Amino acid sequence: MAKAVLTISSKNYGAWALRGWLMARLSGLDFSEKVIPPDDPAMKAEILLLSSSMLVPSLLHNGIKVWDTLAIGEYLHEIKPRAGLLPADAKARAHCRAICGEMHSGFSALRGSLPMNLKARFPGFKVWSRAQGDIDRVIAIWKECLVAYGGPYLFGRQPGMADAMYAPVVTRFLTYDVAIDKVCAAYCKRIMELPAMQEWVAAARQEPEAIDELEAEF
Repeated sequence: MAKAVLTISSKNYGAWALRGWLMARLSGLDFSEKVIPPDDPAMKAEILLLSSSMLVPSLLHNGIKVWDTLAIGEYLHEIKPRAGLLPADAKARAHCRAICGEMHSGFSALRGSLPMNLKARFPGFKVWSRAQGDIDRVIAIWKECLVAYGGPYLFGRQPGMADAMYAPVVTRFLTYDVAIDKVCAAYCKRIMELPAMQEWVAAARQEPEAIDELEAEF
């Protein structure tokens, strides 16, 4: 049986790529990576939020091709149910799907104002009001989940689909020096300490390519 192949874009800039890749890692799926460089016109359009659809990441597994990060997460949960990407409890599972869907379709001001850039640091970055509203909502989601399910991850003792969906936001908070409370700061630290996240960040730092539009100190 051929190994699964996950097609991704830049590890430094690719927020959706990180989500799909992290889900695959957390599921325990054995896969290889196919990386499309960020200077590819289609990939650049996706990273800059100029594309009408998101076709990366995409997963090829046993002749089945799945794209769209939420679809990849649901597929991985089907083939690797013991990995716990989604909670076992039906109520918690519905809650997980709801906050994953909210990340999938919302937070446009946060995405546009604070694009993912793992190699950059902007101390004292000025966050405008619309993006701050998105940040406040993310923090509210995290606190609600950590209280409801006891942590240390959003739905309990192990990281899952929701943590993967919000992982790029964790990196944004670090890149742009976003002020958050101690509870959320501790959660961010836990996410960044995941071996898979450390692997991703190390690879991102080795990328030679840069996208000028995402490097400006705006």
